[in-house]
Amino acid sequence: MAPQFQSQTLGAVKVVYGDPNELSPGVRSFVEESARLCQPASIHICDGSEEENRQILALMEEQGMIKRLHKYQNCWLARTDPKDVARVESQTVIVTPEQRDTVPIAKNGESQLGRWLSEKEFEKAFIVRFPECMKGRTMYLIPFSMGPVESPLSKFGVQLTDSPYVVASMRIMTRMGTAVLEALGSGQFVKCLHSVGCPLPLKKPLVNNWACNPELILVAHIPQRMEITSYGSGYGGNSLLGKKCFALRIASRMARDEGWLAEHMLIMGVTNPKGQKKYIVAAFPSACGKTNLAMMKPTLPGWKVECVGDDIAWMKFDEQGILRAINPENGFFGVAPGTSMKTNPNAMKTIQENTIFTNVAETSDGGVSWEGMDETLPPHVTVTSWRNKKWTPEDGEPCSHPNSRFCSPASQCPIMDPNWESPDGVPIEAIIFGGRRPRGVPLVYEAFNWQHGVFIGAAMRSEATAAAEHKGKVIMHDPFAMRPFFGYNFGKYLSHWLSMEHRPQCRLPKIFHVNWFRKDKQNNYLWPGFGENARVLEWMFRRIEGEDCAKLSPLGFIPADGALNLEGLNNVNMEELFSVEREFWEEEAREIRRYFEEQVSNDLPSDVANQLVQLEQRLSRV
Repeated sequence: MAPQFQSQTLGAVKVVYGDPNELSPGVRSFVEESARLCQPASIHICDGSEEENRQILALMEEQGMIKRLHKYQNCWLARTDPKDVARVESQTVIVTPEQRDTVPIAKNGESQLGRWLSEKEFEKAFIVRFPECMKGRTMYLIPFSMGPVESPLSKFGVQLTDSPYVVASMRIMTRMGTAVLEALGSGQFVKCLHSVGCPLPLKKPLVNNWACNPELILVAHIPQRMEITSYGSGYGGNSLLGKKCFALRIASRMARDEGWLAEHMLIMGVTNPKGQKKYIVAAFPSACGKTNLAMMKPTLPGWKVECVGDDIAWMKFDEQGILRAINPENGFFGVAPGTSMKTNPNAMKTIQENTIFTNVAETSDGGVSWEGMDETLPPHVTVTSWRNKKWTPEDGEPCSHPNSRFCSPASQCPIMDPNWESPDGVPIEAIIFGGRRPRGVPLVYEAFNWQHGVFIGAAMRSEATAAAEHKGKVIMHDPFAMRPFFGYNFGKYLSHWLSMEHRPQCRLPKIFHVNWFRKDKQNNYLWPGFGENARVLEWMFRRIEGEDCAKLSPLGFIPADGALNLEGLNNVNMEELFSVEREFWEEEAREIRRYFEEQVSNDLPSDVANQLVQLEQRLSRV
């Protein structure tokens, strides 16, 4: 346990845990300035130790913020205020001097590619929220590393928060504590300031003992100053500032300036029966089977998948021209509904201990439940819903929130790749884009070249997700699965991707697009998915090796007749699965063109515009 220095202060605030003398001048200045502003009752400098974690969990249990789940080892359930359950895109902003630094100027109405806030408007919003926002609460100082502490690809941050839930979750999701402070020294770090926005004494009672201020939620990123401020929400995507805020929005801007890529991508190692291994990254919008793919149990004999990361990839070309990737995270923050022993047995094994569940249902025997878990409960076991009410299947509403989560250490996953924490990263040989498209989009196709691959990423569309506040089954544009996460102008982001082709001696990965979710006219899935997706990976593997096992289609290369291994599969209608219907795709091309013209406008690179023209020409010949 860290020594307590009761007599020491930071910004005239008592330090109750940790030694302020260990802070660099830059960190100390950030804490003192924030303490003067937010006026916490005390400061706790996190060391990341087991003892500290026990204290934090015990404090939350005492406050009624979490509940111990006795069926598992060191697992906990948090129920949030029902008004604080997801990322709030409408209140998530990038603050830059000019609007066009953040988003292209949309021709009609608002940009769908991010939200800009002027520096002047941000200062106004900040002053309304942060002064005295932590009164009566403890300010926790969390030093954290995105990526292995010793990796040259990693970056450091310091988060100040008044939420113990954030402390416990950041300990799982990042490398956190004393080792980071030592490695940081007097170096650069991203400043992260977070408050739930509920100073004490409370003005109104909490719901589920969950502190939040949903009417005033604001999540702001100031890339020029490498700063993130978040107010009013305790939900992970808004409060764990190392995650989407740093690892994608701020990091994508850093990556542009420093010549690398920060992407919303899983990283997986795929090994064939001969023992040959290839690393692949893949971008999918939330709830499209991304974690399932990262932890896949292949049905093909002799094939093996190992997980490097399930959500975010930082990638940089090394001196030999090989694209190398690290997972900047240390844990999984996965969507619970739909996760089962059938869909993702490795995730189910990962979450049996040391896990914080949020907004799932609770069973009377001290366990958890959610939609799609596919477990039959014993007759005597009852269920309490995420709303803290007794629940039965006849209630007509889900027992868990659609965006309920598990937060688990990555090291517990039984198929973590041996190199998942390699400081040098793993070599990437393929990039997959994908989405949930019930109609028209084939199972898999391969880009003709790098420019075509960038176009495929730019043109991605998918059914909307529960991770944000959108409702219903709407097909949305989600380029690169980054639509909510771009840290700067999307047109400039595309130019940055295109520039990778011109790097000397670089070995560009192949680019593919997949769609596991195509349905027939009776609304049945045409492809079994899950572990059977290994058959698609096998074909990609062969294509990376240079094997001639593809044929041309208007969309890209697709498997040649008989090239996709279907041994043991029955009733797969390959013709329907790979059909390219001219009418559907002409409408798709019109929709992509409309989107580019309205949303990207003058910032669309000519190479991407030309790829759309070429697609239209190929379709005209179908």
